[in-house]
Amino acid sequence: MLNVKLPKVVDPRKLADREVQLAGVIPVSEMTELSSLLDNSSAEVIAELNFSRDQLRIRTIIGSAKATVAIQCQRCLEPVEVEILANINLAISYSEEKAKTLPSYYEPLVVEDDDLELLPLIEQELILNLPIVSYHSNCSIQTSFGDGNTAASIEAEKPNPFSVLASLKGKTDKK
Repeated sequence: MLNVKLPKVVDPRKLADREVQLAGVIPVSEMTELSSLLDNSSAEVIAELNFSRDQLRIRTIIGSAKATVAIQCQRCLEPVEVEILANINLAISYSEEKAKTLPSYYEPLVVEDDDLELLPLIEQELILNLPIVSYHSNCSIQTSFGDGNTAASIEAEKPNPFSVLASLKGKTDKK
């Protein structure tokens, strides 16, 4: 397992020109937005980023970030372990106008300065890949409440509000 910490700030253009590969571990506790969505922020994120230029000479960041985190189960409200995997496929751009001209298979990353903070980038990619609803595959929750009367027996006890109309219809048909 990797124990190398990723640098907090990098120059993505220089790294892409040199075709640098970065891999390391980031504690989830350093990611404030992500940890606020979790039950426990003691997990670690393993990130691998490859900075390079593609065939069109576009500077790219391609890689992945993954973590196994505890999220609240939507059924029983207990923690459930979920693996988050974020595939990163970014093209570096100087401006919004240049970003519009990038191929559609890249997500644009506008970097106006020379420096890019890696932690927020990885954190946002992980947040985008959180499951919409998280739950245990076998939650043991109570699904029925009350004294055991089912909906069908309650329906049978209620009088039909249209029975009066049925009796009126019967009288008009005999005339």
